[in-house]
Amino acid sequence: MTTTTTTMDIKSIELASAGRDRIAWAEQAMPALAAIRRRFGDERPLDGVRLSACLHVTAETGALVRTLRDGGARVRLCASNPLSTQDDVAAALAEEDGICVFAVGGEDRPTYYRHLHQALEHGPQLGPTVIMDDGADLATLVHTERTALGSGIVGGTEETTTGVTRLRGMAADGVLRFPMIAVNDAATKHLFDNRYGTGQSTIDAFLRATNRLLAGACFVVCGYGWCGRGVAMRAAGMGARVVVTEVDPIRALEAVMDGYQVLPLSEAARIGDFFCTVAGNRDVIRREHFAVMKDGAMVANAGHFDVELELPALYEMAVARREVRPSLEELRLSDGRRLYLLAQGRLVNLGAAEGHPADVMDLSFANQALAAELVARPDHGLSAAVHVMPPALDQQVARLELQARGIELDVMTDAQQRYLGGWRVGT
Repeated sequence: MTTTTTTMDIKSIELASAGRDRIAWAEQAMPALAAIRRRFGDERPLDGVRLSACLHVTAETGALVRTLRDGGARVRLCASNPLSTQDDVAAALAEEDGICVFAVGGEDRPTYYRHLHQALEHGPQLGPTVIMDDGADLATLVHTERTALGSGIVGGTEETTTGVTRLRGMAADGVLRFPMIAVNDAATKHLFDNRYGTGQSTIDAFLRATNRLLAGACFVVCGYGWCGRGVAMRAAGMGARVVVTEVDPIRALEAVMDGYQVLPLSEAARIGDFFCTVAGNRDVIRREHFAVMKDGAMVANAGHFDVELELPALYEMAVARREVRPSLEELRLSDGRRLYLLAQGRLVNLGAAEGHPADVMDLSFANQALAAELVARPDHGLSAAVHVMPPALDQQVARLELQARGIELDVMTDAQQRYLGGWRVGT
């Protein structure tokens, strides 16, 4: 049962105390964002900004939302995945001034979409000036059903690979109405969040949901982007024999040189014990793959949307279904084989675990805060397109993180700078 007010929709405000403790624990590991929050509190660069955010409602997101609020923004937050909301965090944020929350863990599809709409509604006929997306659901809405609310948006940010892909499609079709910063493409985001964050949290989810040994098992990673690299690396570190499936020849070659076996999924499906999709595409593991999997194979998706597994086909093949552990469903097929589905095929590292560690989200959300500050400036000069994170801001995030860790860098001499700027070798 949810507690609903005229302004918010959360599970229960009574969970707020636990949520405050959870956010405080995350904030201890987020020094770069903390430095930005202190500056935001002094400078108030987001004064007057109406910010609509669709993000995983976790403790780390709580730290980001507080930073945006302290910078002057009025924030309306909804979940970017029905299973990713930490209800105690939602309750803690709902108690704070300047923040409205629309997120309930396990919410059904109609509720999820109602919350998206509510996050966009800052008042009668009043929409956001800045949006912050994780999957481009808000951006899609203001370009389709809520076009009137999108008229006042000066820009936005996008957190994940899938969302950036959707936005670039909109830009290619000539329909994108305002600039979007591809935070996902910042070096201090995808090199760390996607690789180390997804790698650790996905393996954490497999262990929590199954309590099975990875050492000696065959672990199939479908897709070798930065997220796939991270999952493969961590699975191998646990002693698994990693097999990678790919459609891109360069990524496949890279996987081979990283020491992994590369096979077509039609072959890998027969030998895998664990399967994880991180491809950013639909129907990666399909009916023909489920049909040849071993008895006891465990299947999960770590991509943003739950379409990477052909779930309708899997459910049609099953003659019996039952939950055998939290976040783990057994599907018995007509020939007696049992396949195990983690977290309903949704984003497994949040559906069966707690998502990325705060340490790595510090980098991602520092980027988000700086990108929001950039697009909120009246003189940002950005066209209605998808823009990369400015390198100066990317490096600023890295420097903040290094400073927090007490790490110093070398500085080039004047002669070295002249050498790099010269046109003739040796001058």
